[in-house]
Amino acid sequence: MLAVCAGYFMVILDVTVINVAVPVIGREFRASLTGIQWITDGYTLVFAGFLLTAGALGDRLGNRRVFCSGVAVFTVASAACALAPTAPFLVGARLAEGLGAALIVPGSLALLQQAYPAPAARSRAFGLWGSMAGIAASSGPLLGGLLVSTVGWRWVFLINLPVGVACLVLTLRHVARSPRHGDRAVDWPAQCAVVAAVALLTAAFNEAGRRGWSDPAVLAGAGLALLAVAAFALRERLARSPALPLGLLRSRAMSGGAVIGMLFNLGFYGMVFTASLEFQHQRGFSALRTGVALFPAVAMTTFASVLSGRLSRRTGHRPLVISGMLLAALGLAAWAAAGADPAYALLVAPMMAAGFGTSFALTGSTATMMSAAPPQFSGTSSALFNTTRQLGSAIGVALGGSLLATAGSYSVGLRTSMAIGALAYLTAAGLAWLCIPAKPEKTT
Repeated sequence: MLAVCAGYFMVILDVTVINVAVPVIGREFRASLTGIQWITDGYTLVFAGFLLTAGALGDRLGNRRVFCSGVAVFTVASAACALAPTAPFLVGARLAEGLGAALIVPGSLALLQQAYPAPAARSRAFGLWGSMAGIAASSGPLLGGLLVSTVGWRWVFLINLPVGVACLVLTLRHVARSPRHGDRAVDWPAQCAVVAAVALLTAAFNEAGRRGWSDPAVLAGAGLALLAVAAFALRERLARSPALPLGLLRSRAMSGGAVIGMLFNLGFYGMVFTASLEFQHQRGFSALRTGVALFPAVAMTTFASVLSGRLSRRTGHRPLVISGMLLAALGLAAWAAAGADPAYALLVAPMMAAGFGTSFALTGSTATMMSAAPPQFSGTSSALFNTTRQLGSAIGVALGGSLLATAGSYSVGLRTSMAIGALAYLTAAGLAWLCIPAKPEKTT
């Protein structure tokens, strides 16, 4: 389990550690705000776009094999990021990193599902998996700030090398081989439609900051993204071996859990990205001080997943997800209402509420998604959940950056972004009430 969680830790660390580094990278490479967004979102775009492909490959070829392949790709791509001579090269290397991350994440959840079939043990395992995300999220800004301020931003990527090598060795030695389902063919037309939808939607949000929301290219990108989604749905209805059997989405727990994951990632990562730019560009914080300033938000995620994993055996997942989303919504709403230039002390409690609430809801929504799928679709279920989560992250970053660029002032853009994040959390709470089963699983 430690090896599997270490792989996931590395993936999430790369999401949060980059936030305090991108302003410095942007200055070194003279990149625009849109360019900075692509350094962050290029990774998330490929990550989200290829998760369903990775899930199908894991079900077909064995989740351990695909997981190890992802760790290898991620580690090599991290080395390429560290050696990047230009911003376009760095974006390309980040795209390769995203591919490695896409191969890692579905396998990590499926391997835990395989190793812990009993609901009680599985909830504890998912709690540890979630806490790894919390530790990565909490250490990322601080570690990134420390590295950028001392040895330089390239070490933000170099730290992945020893973690990746150790993860690969431990997995090959201690994780059992996964069963293969050779009848699960990879539906390549559907995969292309998913990648196109994610890429077009993310590009539309990113370019809105430079071109404006009514620009024909932005509107065309959004329209083409919707067409790609429609093409995916049509293909899955007609395919003999669909990448995502549409029958799975008839389960309220499955479809609702996927949307909940998208909404809380949109709120949390949109907040972290815009807050990082606010602290460095408007308040003049250094990279290290920005990491310290963000610590209240991300530190709360460290133990919230473990706590919810333990409580879920008595309460079930629904009340924990709902309470977490409501707390996070309250946090971002408080930030939005704090005024044009609030003292930093007034932002600590809102950040803590958002961080704790997001992580507190993660374990329950993860367990709900994984329990709703048949065992032969565990990789696909994990891929669907993480696809929607990473799509939420990409939209949150792109939307936040675009609002900062197009609003009348930086403060207005920031508070609008926080208000949208609060609305996303509230919507997630309502969906949890409707879609997550009320009763806890039997601890057999």
